Amino acid sequence: MKIARRAHACLKIQATSPFLGKKVKLKQVLDSINTRPLRRMLRSLYHRRGPGRRPYNPLSMLKAQLLKHLLRIPSDRRLALRLKRDRKTARACGFRKGTPSHSLFTHFRHRLGEETYHRIFNNLLRRLLESRVVKGEVVAVDSTHLKAYSQRSHDNKTGRSDPEARVGRGKRGFILGYRVHTACCAESEMPLAFTVAPCNENDKNYFKPLLERVHGLGIKFKVVVADAQYSSRKVRKEAEAYGAEPIIPVRRDSRVREALRVGKDFVVRGARRVVELFRRRMSVERLFSRAKEWLMLGSLRVRGLEQVVIHAALSLTAMLAVALTAARLRQPELMRSIKHFTA
Repeated sequence: MKIARRAHACLKIQATSPFLGKKVKLKQVLDSINTRPLRRMLRSLYHRRGPGRRPYNPLSMLKAQLLKHLLRIPSDRRLALRLKRDRKTARACGFRKGTPSHSLFTHFRHRLGEETYHRIFNNLLRRLLESRVVKGEVVAVDSTHLKAYSQRSHDNKTGRSDPEARVGRGKRGFILGYRVHTACCAESEMPLAFTVAPCNENDKNYFKPLLERVHGLGIKFKVVVADAQYSSRKVRKEAEAYGAEPIIPVRRDSRVREALRVGKDFVVRGARRVVELFRRRMSVERLFSRAKEWLMLGSLRVRGLEQVVIHAALSLTAMLAVALTAARLRQPELMRSIKHFTA
């Protein structure tokens, strides 16, 4: 009897261990967004009295949306099926009895809107800033393309089923889609601000709005790093207006001497201190790589600018949730290890 009790106790300890099962780790990530301000924000969007069916807990709906990106579930239909068949995963999101249909997730996104998703993103980011695991002293700015969930229309400029998508330059030639413009903390490789625009719009147009959002969060950045795509006198003055040093290489055809420049061989030339700072620009490239590989940032299954903004917000919010979980476990080395909590 004693041996059986000890074995049962060991199994119970293992079941509650924060580093054992995949579902336990996922629950920790999803529970990181369980805060009073977020609950109040989401509940204010639903009626409490009057006729109508009682809605699902909006916090559970949000957790399920984040779970979709963390587990790389391609569609709402697959997500609804997963929650219906896997009770442990459903309970990790907070669904006790029934689970929502796939159409309810679409209604949920429309009800919240892109502004609410930005507020959720900022809420998690502020908690990371308060814990000092994200500082934002050096900010890297860049953009990445997202291929639209549509074919090109006959005018070869817009999408056939997504008229808000535009044809623009991608990594390998021209594509139909959008671009996610992002400001990233170079030290922690965490997103600080983002916005989405059609693929044909110039990156420089979104440099100042990104810095405004970062500054609005109370982040006092000292250096702004960007590639030669942002090289212009206006962009440099916009960075200096916030008291930051712009580290942006000049274009290859520039006649400015002793300036930071990147040659055709991709060798960075300039003062040693400036070159070292410019190399920190790769942090935003690594952020995009993780978001596309592990959080489905590049796998669009929605149409329209607002829905693409929400898609990007969920991917980047899931990244912040993983970082917040690692910080709460006092293991900051796992902040960028999405695989540790999902695989």
